Amino acid sequence: MNMKKVLLIAIVAFLGAISASAQKYAIVDMEYILKNVPMYESANEQIKQISAKWQKEVEAKNEEAKNLYKNYQTEVVFLSDEMKANKENEIVAKEKEANELKRKYFGPDGELFKKRESLMKPIQDEIYVAIKDVSEAKGYQMIFDKASSMNIVYYSPKSDISDEVLTKLGYAK
Repeated sequence: MNMKKVLLIAIVAFLGAISASAQKYAIVDMEYILKNVPMYESANEQIKQISAKWQKEVEAKNEEAKNLYKNYQTEVVFLSDEMKANKENEIVAKEKEANELKRKYFGPDGELFKKRESLMKPIQDEIYVAIKDVSEAKGYQMIFDKASSMNIVYYSPKSDISDEVLTKLGYAK
């Protein structure tokens, strides 16, 4: 075989290998999908209401501590050392109570985190299954989230399957 034939066969084999391993990709916009899922909006509203209620409870505890301190300041000249110590301990205990309540509700493993997870996880799981189903039906090997990826510089609107995912979820656009 001459050199040109060998080179041509090598190029054809290389191009065949590239096209055989070509993968199909698509884009979803999770923000767009979530905005169009009524359950998500409802869950978000519940979380806002619960958060506001708990925030008021924490603020009330802080207000109690502030009032104890203000009263202490006005009474301090009339109190014995023992009474001062008792009042100071009462103020510190009330501040600690407020901080513990705040941590209980809003801490890393607090009630708000647990509530958000219990409301959002089923919705996220349902969306994940819909994305997976659409991806498998269309033969996509990888899906990128436009909303969370700062690395996507450009994508063709044809590659966005967000509306198909919403249709799969029963929220046709």
